[in-house]
Amino acid sequence: MNLSPKTLLPFLRWLPLRGETLKADFVAGLTVALVLVPQSMAYAQLAGLPAYYGLYAAFLPVMVASLWGSSNQLGTGPVAVVSLLTASSLAPFAAIGSEQFVALAIMLALLVGVVQLALGLFKLGVVVNFLSHPVIVGFTNAAAMIIGLSQVNKLIGVPMGRSEHFIQDIWGVAQKIGDTHLPTLAMGAAGIAIIWAIRRYAPKLPGVLIAVAATTTVSWAIGFAEGLGGQVVGKVPEGLPSVSLPTINGELIGTLLTSAIVISLVGFMEAISIAKAIAAKTKEKVDPNQELIGQGLANIVGSFTQAFPVSGSFSRSAVNMNAGAKTGMSAVFTGLIVLLTLLLLT
Repeated sequence: MNLSPKTLLPFLRWLPLRGETLKADFVAGLTVALVLVPQSMAYAQLAGLPAYYGLYAAFLPVMVASLWGSSNQLGTGPVAVVSLLTASSLAPFAAIGSEQFVALAIMLALLVGVVQLALGLFKLGVVVNFLSHPVIVGFTNAAAMIIGLSQVNKLIGVPMGRSEHFIQDIWGVAQKIGDTHLPTLAMGAAGIAIIWAIRRYAPKLPGVLIAVAATTTVSWAIGFAEGLGGQVVGKVPEGLPSVSLPTINGELIGTLLTSAIVISLVGFMEAISIAKAIAAKTKEKVDPNQELIGQGLANIVGSFTQAFPVSGSFSRSAVNMNAGAKTGMSAVFTGLIVLLTLLLLT
């Protein structure tokens, strides 16, 4: 086994970092962070957790995955499919958003990390090749439909129950359409309209970020929560997440291990797919086993800092590459900006 310094510390390949490289990485890291902060909070809610847990998952895991991965542009953190799988895996065992649910999500991150790290250490990155393309396409399209439908109740401002049957939950929302909260619908429609208009007429501008900034400002100005009865994220705890051992539930660890294996493979499949697509353009080499190690360490470290399972992101990786990232230092800058957000902007 080759135990050279660059094998144990793969980020050494970035050295020496020239001034122009650092500048490009900083700009890319800042650009990704501006997208990641609101996006991570949304994905935390998709996973059934309070929004601020998304910021915890967007801090250290982002940096660790880059430091020990093999791709220079892969952006790790909360992603939609893994968040959805987290919620569906844990919903039968605890109430969504409860302390027990949060503890199980953190334990699940640890299990996912251990599985991915083991696969990487034993050189089993090739296992992803056995997932057929039609299965991957079917899974991702179905996940996209479920994610979209799961947000309908938030768009019209009505509650949605959680059961073992998603169609039943959506039908319950459809029956409450007469109770639509019009200010919430107006705010959501305005956000969608802003994103569509910018993508249509000014595609180089960050449409999602502008929509979030504009609607947040309007929400604050008109007292959306107080005067109009709308829902907002609310208070975000100030400071960094606490560092502690994840709470291990001995009764559920065997049951959740199956979910952890599924999330590990799906998350890795997403990460390695975008890493390979970017590598084809940048002409850089991607090592699937090293990527597994990076993703595994990211989830393990994340579980010690109150994070739920994370993976590589298609959208943020594309933003990172298009913003001019040269090395994985861009992800380190992204994590540091999220750190400043936790310390100063809550």
